[in-house]
Amino acid sequence: MTLVPRTTDHTTKPAPVPTVLPAGTDPLLQLQYETRQQTGPNATRCLSHPHELALGGIPAMCSACRARRDWLLINHGRNVWIRCRCGNQWLEPEISRADFDALIDSPDVTNYPTIEQCLIALGFDGSFAGTYLK
Repeated sequence: MTLVPRTTDHTTKPAPVPTVLPAGTDPLLQLQYETRQQTGPNATRCLSHPHELALGGIPAMCSACRARRDWLLINHGRNVWIRCRCGNQWLEPEISRADFDALIDSPDVTNYPTIEQCLIALGFDGSFAGTYLK
């Protein structure tokens, strides 16, 4: 995933990273390139977090629908965003990249070509607004 989702506070936007190899490249190599797990400073990682989040002792709550759990945490660089099932999303300065890394407990990783496809596949595109799935 190479795109940072839009936030409601419009902070920063990284430069797009090309995902296509030069013309004339072997199609098998192209497929391997597109499906490999992206790492490094331009990698965007998503983590489903079904439980409540206490930030500074205060439970996180969606300002749009008042949900208190079942979040998608999105990490890009040093920033972590929280996304609700209703589609509302905000930058959360209380969660660092180290905190995000500590929450990852599964070696199973699913790669999505874009952040939009990830949001749709995981149900955080607004289609499950008002619903707790876990």
